Amino acid sequence: MLVSRRVKRLLQLVPGKQRFGVYRFLPFFFVLGGAMEWFMINVRIGQETFYDVYRRKRSERLHEAQMEKSE
Repeated sequence: MLVSRRVKRLLQLVPGKQRFGVYRFLPFFFVLGGAMEWFMINVRIGQETFYDVYRRKRSERLHEAQMEKSE
């Protein structure tokens, strides 16, 4: 209960309740999404970023599809 009260109190501190309602939290989600995107593009874990792995997997799938077509 104590955590729930603290969370409710924290949510009440965000301005714009009457004008925007629940949509007042959208800027936080935009910032969170932008930070996550930046992290996936720029932060290397091991030797690769998220997008390096994504491009490689997509290329492998396209190659496999072309090989199946040619058979």
